[in-house]
Amino acid sequence: MKLYDMHCHLELMSNAAEVSRDAAQLGIGLLDATVTPAAFAQARKIHADAPAVRVAAGLHPWWLDDGRCDRTDIEMLVAQITSCPYVGEVGLDFSQRHAASADLQTEAFDAIVQACASHPLPGRLLTIHAVRATGTVLDVLERHGLDRSAACIIHWFSGTSDELTRARRVGCLFSINGRMLATKRGREYARVIPEDSLLLETDAPPGDGPYSALAIKDELEETLSHLAEIRGVDACELGKRIVERSAALLAID
Repeated sequence: MKLYDMHCHLELMSNAAEVSRDAAQLGIGLLDATVTPAAFAQARKIHADAPAVRVAAGLHPWWLDDGRCDRTDIEMLVAQITSCPYVGEVGLDFSQRHAASADLQTEAFDAIVQACASHPLPGRLLTIHAVRATGTVLDVLERHGLDRSAACIIHWFSGTSDELTRARRVGCLFSINGRMLATKRGREYARVIPEDSLLLETDAPPGDGPYSALAIKDELEETLSHLAEIRGVDACELGKRIVERSAALLAID
């Protein structure tokens, strides 16, 4: 079965080109969620001819929080979005460690979502980081109408049950990884999320350095198996439906 990793970070792998090449041979489609506009520009060149990779233009809230990125990077990303339908990793992190930059993060996310809404492209997709900020993320998406015009994926959902209900109501998708399923709350969320909103991800790599497409494949298969067990369904049938959904989102056969 072909599988799709709907949120990984090839630019954090020192052997990114090798991983993308091997992924194609293994039948793995990848959404490369970049963390800075500069990383996106570089990754787009590296994977320009990679049939199994879609590179998303991103600006991770952590990079805004620690000063590695600033308003110049926000402007750069907004410009990149006008010609790239895939956006991410973007979003908000209001956890204690990153809350000091909440205003700048929100300014950036609002500008990104507004740019997506103002420059609609076929297949528009966002992969979104939302930690202790799901309500604000949804506020921004709804304010600009992006919840109705784009595929908005909350990766590794960790909000409250009320926020999950709201996110489901506005049509968000959810990409599930093994670490989410390692927690009791994560497993319960994975059980109740509608099947037609489920996707798979790895959020790989776990650290800097080389990685492998085989490790991505193994993790996706393990997550799918665990997810099917939690939901009490056949893994093969669940996998087929998730694969069809992912293939349509990434336009990778």
